[in-house]
Amino acid sequence: MRALLVVLTALCAASPISGCGACESRVSVPLTGEPAAGAASAGPGAISAIWAGEGGDKVARGELRASPGGSARGVRSRVWDGESVTLFAARNEVVSLQLIIEAASAPVSGVTVELASLAGPQGRRLSAGPGGKELVFDWRNRQIELFLVGYQKLAGLSRTPWELYDERHIPERLRRPFNLTGRGHGDWEDRPDHDAEYPEVAVPMETAASFDVAAGTNQAVWVDITVPRDAPAGLWEGALRVTVGQQTREIPVHLLVRDFRLPDDPAAQTMVFTGHADLGPRYLGHAEPKDDAERARARLIRDRHHLLARRHRVTLFDANPVYDDQPARDAPTAEWLPRLNGTLFSAAHGYAGPGENLGNGLFVIGAYGSWTWKSEGREGMWSHLDAWARWFRVHAPATEVLLYLVDESADYPQIETWARWIRENPGPGASILSLATLSLPESVEHTPSLDVPTSTIAVADTPVWEKAAASLRERPTGRIAMYNGRRPASGTFATEDDGIALRAMVWSQVKHAVWRWFFWESTYYTDVQGGGGAGDVIGEARTFGAASERDDVLGQTGWRYTNGDGVLFYPGTDHVFPKRSRGLDGPMASLRLKHWRRGIQDAAYLALARERDPAATAAIIDELVPRVLWEVGVDDAADPTWKRTDISWPTDPDRWEAARWRLAGIIEGQAPTPSP
Repeated sequence: MRALLVVLTALCAASPISGCGACESRVSVPLTGEPAAGAASAGPGAISAIWAGEGGDKVARGELRASPGGSARGVRSRVWDGESVTLFAARNEVVSLQLIIEAASAPVSGVTVELASLAGPQGRRLSAGPGGKELVFDWRNRQIELFLVGYQKLAGLSRTPWELYDERHIPERLRRPFNLTGRGHGDWEDRPDHDAEYPEVAVPMETAASFDVAAGTNQAVWVDITVPRDAPAGLWEGALRVTVGQQTREIPVHLLVRDFRLPDDPAAQTMVFTGHADLGPRYLGHAEPKDDAERARARLIRDRHHLLARRHRVTLFDANPVYDDQPARDAPTAEWLPRLNGTLFSAAHGYAGPGENLGNGLFVIGAYGSWTWKSEGREGMWSHLDAWARWFRVHAPATEVLLYLVDESADYPQIETWARWIRENPGPGASILSLATLSLPESVEHTPSLDVPTSTIAVADTPVWEKAAASLRERPTGRIAMYNGRRPASGTFATEDDGIALRAMVWSQVKHAVWRWFFWESTYYTDVQGGGGAGDVIGEARTFGAASERDDVLGQTGWRYTNGDGVLFYPGTDHVFPKRSRGLDGPMASLRLKHWRRGIQDAAYLALARERDPAATAAIIDELVPRVLWEVGVDDAADPTWKRTDISWPTDPDRWEAARWRLAGIIEGQAPTPSP
């Protein structure tokens, strides 16, 4: 960190920037007081400490890491030196930081946080824009976004993202004491973060002009900075302003823009289902629009899910539901055309950032096996898929089109029959890929015509899976896809998983050339499967499964109890739980979505670095994710369902940022240098 600050200071001294916080004197009233080591000054009886990180560390609401007498956990990092924030990014990248404001002994009211702009070379600026709730979904003149972080209580441990027989499969801060084989002892209260409130909801600051911090807690503010594709390389500077009453603390922010650009098309591709059934009750107050105005508003809300997903480099699909009495036909509904040809992702719709003017790139026919011509036989399938293929040839030829045959079925003969029919089609429909969710080895053995077996694994018999992967890759249309995520094979989408979990998942995807990573749902607001009904998804961590009992070891629990499952977007308006509503006609992102983006952008670094130096890039991948997916192995080949082991990847965000710095050096053709 110190080395990079010297570089940045030298750059700034050599070419002072008008308006730059490091080049001009500031008049500010510090929030005084004696800071803890590594913490910015704060006022006695008010803010006890202010510090920052890059966002990959989940800081629970009750943690006081930097305040006097607080946690012993350090706060210094490559991003935070105790006084200022230092970041780096490529062009066409969104880089993040989180500011932590602590109130150790007394509540603090009326806090405001601002990062108005960053000044850079050639007189260029990055701006937070004019503000206003009506501009939350307009990024044309807004490269800096601030979010007030919302918290959710971990009342119980998720059951589905990891195996519970080994405490090392569980995130470290929720592990009970355990022995050498991972067998735990103790109760729910012996898990360090039991009942903790975890950061999760990115609430646009435009809906929360000021906020309070309760005594004995912290409040996080998340910042996204979008570096334009034409931004000049060099130093950009500004200051975070934290104000309470008449007192203001300015925290310098340094952003070094590297001399390369991330491609618009992600190197790590995704597919995320978004269900529409829950949107009406939340945004409209009823299931279906009642008039033309509500129909237009409902479509705008759906489109804004796609816009926000694009801002996070994630690709959505849905069940292609028919609205406005449109006739069902073998083509996407009318609202899909702008998504597929890229006109939705344009300035005309307020969009700017990664992937401008690019189409969605993916369309799924019959999500979860909902296609309707199953009884029409082979010729019927050919006729329907030919019509689909002809539509895409004309309107969106660059789109990858899938037919989702069936979900989580063991009827291998039926899957193979359908998949074979597609391959045998003499018409254009043969170009459509077949997908089903089942284990890769089972697919290779039982459904050899299936193009995209989509698997989820926690542990795996390594030789069996490696053989199956090699066999699938030999097929001209074979694709490896992964589904959700389970430890210790990969990071997971669980709210209580580490902040770098989804980053590690993407690196696993890159390492094993996984075509797409599939997350099963992003707007699962009513737990139909678990019987939980409409959920307070903003206020509660549990989104899936039953909460029918209290367990001494797991806390609140029940059938498949899981935190965060099926939810990546939060409703900006909520008529079901009106106290949570922010009055936005569109979604709010989860922090997990932002963590996933961090990994997806890392994949672009890896792809660019691999072009320059494949061996050095492979070494960095092996260092960060040495045993992931089917490399994890099993302890008993006769019962290949279990493995006693810890995860293989580091959970310290600094390790990941150091690797990213090294990759940037490879991309720019520099000699190997230690990271700052």
